[in-house]
Amino acid sequence: MMKPHIPELTATDVEILKQEVIYQGHMKLLKYELKYRLFAGGWSPVVIRELFQSRHAVGVLLFDPLRDEIVLIEEFRLGALAQKSPWILELVAGIIEPNEAVTEVAKRESQEEAGCDVLDLIPMVEYWTSPGISTGRFSLFCGRIDSSKAGGIFGLSHEHEDIRAHVFPKDFVYNALKTGEINNAATIIAVQWLQLHEFEIKQKWK
Repeated sequence: MMKPHIPELTATDVEILKQEVIYQGHMKLLKYELKYRLFAGGWSPVVIRELFQSRHAVGVLLFDPLRDEIVLIEEFRLGALAQKSPWILELVAGIIEPNEAVTEVAKRESQEEAGCDVLDLIPMVEYWTSPGISTGRFSLFCGRIDSSKAGGIFGLSHEHEDIRAHVFPKDFVYNALKTGEINNAATIIAVQWLQLHEFEIKQKWK
């Protein structure tokens, strides 16, 4: 069996020559001039890169193991404007506020965006969303819910949220993943995780 790859280079092998703020709005855009060590030895030439400074986010796949149902939300996303409809199916998710625990965010956003009380949380994975251009990281959870009364329109008006929560049979969601109707990274990762761990999740929550 192959041993896991452990990177030999670290953050100390990057030299920041210049850093400036290009834009400060909903997100901060930074410009860097830097060098980094090469695998073959020596240093790279000076490289210019732009980086979005974004905060850590939390996503929750809301799952009712007794009814075999999943709650997903539908929301307008500007980045998806190029496709037929920029309203996409996705997980409940939100940004971590200062001094807020990831589990608190998961429970808060489940209420705000889908009207669901989370009865239990199981960590899935944590990953960098797009490390070539952003500092953002995502923590994913599977949240146990009672989906019998789920569904409806939610969101905070002062955040300009207009969110519709859908209750789907689990197999419908699995098929939507297969057909490409579910097409954003966090939701794809979470649904695939549930497919791999469904038996043990149901054993834990039965």
